[in-house]
Amino acid sequence: MSTAIQLADNTAFIDQYGRQKRKLRISVTDRCNFKCSYCMPEHPKWAEKHTLLSFEALYQFCQFMVQRGIEQIRITGGEPLMRQGIVHFIAQLQQLKPLGLKRISMTTNGHYLTKYALDLKQAGLDDLNVSLDSLDEAQFQQLTQKHLQPVLAGIAQAQLVGLKVKVNCVLIKHCNDNQIVPLTHWAIKQEIELRFIEFMPLDGDQKWSATDVVTEQDILNELATVFKQIDALEQGNNPARLYRVDHTTIGIISTISHSFCHQCDRLRLTAQGDFYTCLFAQEGLNIKLLLDHLIGDKDATYQDLEQQLTDVIWSKALGFSAIQAQKQQKSGRISMHMMGG
Repeated sequence: MSTAIQLADNTAFIDQYGRQKRKLRISVTDRCNFKCSYCMPEHPKWAEKHTLLSFEALYQFCQFMVQRGIEQIRITGGEPLMRQGIVHFIAQLQQLKPLGLKRISMTTNGHYLTKYALDLKQAGLDDLNVSLDSLDEAQFQQLTQKHLQPVLAGIAQAQLVGLKVKVNCVLIKHCNDNQIVPLTHWAIKQEIELRFIEFMPLDGDQKWSATDVVTEQDILNELATVFKQIDALEQGNNPARLYRVDHTTIGIISTISHSFCHQCDRLRLTAQGDFYTCLFAQEGLNIKLLLDHLIGDKDATYQDLEQQLTDVIWSKALGFSAIQAQKQQKSGRISMHMMGG
């Protein structure tokens, strides 16, 4: 039985720039069966299973965070469907909706969706983001070291069972930037929202270069060669700038060339209990021991956890550009496969 948490209802954490935190991303594993070049190191060293937060600890943390204003939880990895028990965890999170949780999402590489799509739908998952960086089989295999067809089949299965699906594509110059138009045509045909993502310095082997970035303007210029009407839509708190292209919504997450950091409402927790306020933060706050201690203690107080999180969230940097200017982006940064994007 979970510990009762006595907090003011939905009092949101806030940082020094007045940004309220409404979204939480939780990585449940660093393991992945893909080896995407923009994410996974060539020779990954997986976290030992005993070092991962238990689902009980994760649920306790989610309950606490929902009572501090979190409205949306996204499950990430690595590949989250590689963690045994993930479907049950998503079902368990439904108990937090009366407390203020509005949406439970997942980001996946899609490989296991033919097996799990129906279970995820029945567990109450609200929506799903699937990574798809190319429609060309050879190119896809070069990028991921896996085959394309299981991913396409997984997307089709997710749609069939009624899951809301978005597709994410990370673009790298001279690698898969020739996929902008084909993927857009495919998304229109499949009636799927597509989001292009600028290549960010979160690759496992730290070979990122600004010259490899396909910018938001590059993407729009390429789309304009084929599609005559491209209308900008209201962005809101969405990290993607949204465009209407031939009756389909195309999003562009332009962290490098046109950052949305000024309105960031996201927080992140890794599978090993490291709490981050920003994708590009050099260091996180490890709260695993604190969460483990709170499990099953009916007299537990969340005062220490609340104070530590309040302090670190208040100190959140202005954003990517500010961190770069302060030269905090060093070799010790965390990579995408551990943070979950």
